[in-house]
Amino acid sequence: MNLESPKVTVDKSAEYIFNALTDVKNFEKLMPENIAKFEVIDENCFEFGLKGMPEIKLVKKEAIPNDKIVLGAASSKLPFTLTGILTELDVEKTEIQLQFEGDFNPMMAMMVKGPIGKFIETLAQNMNKL
Repeated sequence: MNLESPKVTVDKSAEYIFNALTDVKNFEKLMPENIAKFEVIDENCFEFGLKGMPEIKLVKKEAIPNDKIVLGAASSKLPFTLTGILTELDVEKTEIQLQFEGDFNPMMAMMVKGPIGKFIETLAQNMNKL
C-alpha cells in the first residue's frame, strides 16, 4: 500500500527542515490534535498514539542530508516506512512530500488507508510549525 501526502511548501531552507525532521522530538509539533501520547525513546526513536488507534513506534532508518528522511515501524507486525522527500525550491523555500509505504494484507489495507492518508496529510500541513 502506497500513499502520498500533497506537496507542501514551507518558507525555510531544506537544511533547516532536514535538521528539524532528524530531531525526532520535533514530530510532536506535526501530530494531529487528537494525539493521546507522544514519547521520545531515544534520538532515533519515538512512540505516539492517536485516540482510538494503537500506539506506533517509529525509528529513523535513513537520512540523506537536505534531501530525504525515512522513518520505519519498530515492530515487524505492521511493516511500513514513512519517507519525507525535500526539494529545495529557493534558498528559503522547500517543498515537502510525505510518502507512506506499507506491507499489509488487503483487509488491513482497506481499514487503515483512510486514517493513514489523513494522518500523513496532517503531518505535511503542519510542516510550517517546525
